[in-house]
Amino acid sequence: MGNAARKAERRATREKIRAQREQELRREQRRRQVTITLSVIGVLVLIVGIVALWQSTRNRSEVYAGELAPISRTGQGDVVMAKPGVEKPVLDIYEDFQCPYCKLFEESSGDTVKRLAAEGKVKVVYHPITLFSNEPLKGNSLRAATALRCVPGGRPWMNLHDRLFAEQPAEGTVGFAVDQMVAWGKEAGVTDPGFEQCVRGQRDAAQQLTYSAETIKNDKVEGTPLVRLDGKDLGDAAYVPGELEKAVLDAQAAAK
Repeated sequence: MGNAARKAERRATREKIRAQREQELRREQRRRQVTITLSVIGVLVLIVGIVALWQSTRNRSEVYAGELAPISRTGQGDVVMAKPGVEKPVLDIYEDFQCPYCKLFEESSGDTVKRLAAEGKVKVVYHPITLFSNEPLKGNSLRAATALRCVPGGRPWMNLHDRLFAEQPAEGTVGFAVDQMVAWGKEAGVTDPGFEQCVRGQRDAAQQLTYSAETIKNDKVEGTPLVRLDGKDLGDAAYVPGELEKAVLDAQAAAK
């Protein structure tokens, strides 16, 4: 083989090696791109998952077993739960113990409301009204609200309040028998010796009806539950603990 032929063969070999290296380099670049893409997708999926988990946790009903803010009844019949000195924002809750959606609100957001009040972030005003006009709904509602009037405030008031919703009679059935409510009150921690007589005699039934009628008219209550934050209806957001808390914190910041 002559020199020219050998030189041509070496050039061909070098070109083949160069082509193989370029091909391998392109394959390596593609592998890196795929790896980077998959890594980015993985991070994005992880972020989306974390956000979804956070959102789910934020909007999940909580269980609050801590201390409650002081609870007391006003002269008008409303019940206030707030730490001393907390006047704003104000969360008004209009509820009827026979109302199934009121029960749903308490189950979803009731403990969040308790915690926010205990943390001094909101003043809560409960308005237990008798909204229904037909029987047996009206009678059930009136007996329950009247029994709760026999408890002036404190943890026993809240315990009985929550028990009444937990024991809500099925629609169309007679419930909230006075014997039951006397027993529930004692289990709730009521120690007042006049409590049983007050419940059995439905002592404050007339006042409850008057209070309900005036509250419904003056506050323009068309249905329950009605949850207002500084006078503004929260609508469906009231049923979502995270949204309810955000609204309260925003209102608290605005009030400062």
